[in-house]
Amino acid sequence: MKKNEITYTSLLLFLSLVMMFSGCSSSTITSSWKSDKSISKSFKKILVIAITGNQNHGLRENMESHLAEDLKQRGYTVIQSFQEYGPKSFEGINEKEALDKFKNSGVDAVITITMLNKEKERHYVPGRVYYTPYFFYHRRFWGYYTTIQQRIYEPGYYTEQTNYFWESNLYDLSDNTLLYSVQTKTFNAPSSESIGHEYGRLIVKDMTEKGVIN
Repeated sequence: MKKNEITYTSLLLFLSLVMMFSGCSSSTITSSWKSDKSISKSFKKILVIAITGNQNHGLRENMESHLAEDLKQRGYTVIQSFQEYGPKSFEGINEKEALDKFKNSGVDAVITITMLNKEKERHYVPGRVYYTPYFFYHRRFWGYYTTIQQRIYEPGYYTEQTNYFWESNLYDLSDNTLLYSVQTKTFNAPSSESIGHEYGRLIVKDMTEKGVIN
């Protein structure tokens, strides 16, 4: 294989990797707050509750399970609302009845995951021309000609992405106070599994860095 063909093959591989990773989702924290009280407090059992709407059971399960697993890795005992109480959880009961359920289960903290908004965006990605480097071949006509011929053209296209806006609150049930609140944005997510995976790691990392949890 000629040297310019090796360069061309390497470039193709590089572009393939760029396109593959550009399809990954991304989650970012837009704002977060913690109470002065919440300094690395230890809880006996944390309940994770995702509020995603009655039709999003799969998304709800993924959001709860990933955040629960990430908290468990920090040494906490965690239960998930969907698994523990079913898809309708606390519909049709009052505050006292809900708190009694928590107490009977040994829960002393609740963290919520609420989908505040979901919106779609459409973008136009302009076409681009890629070509192999020809620094080593421009001194000879044929080397330059064959190298410059091996250009890659990527036509323009439209792409649509869905943005999710989330909020999580951590409550201490011993006195029903808010200890921590965070808002995030997730965009270009390929699946609810990837949303839950990124979200759980992001929130637990932020709570740990802020001293909200151990």
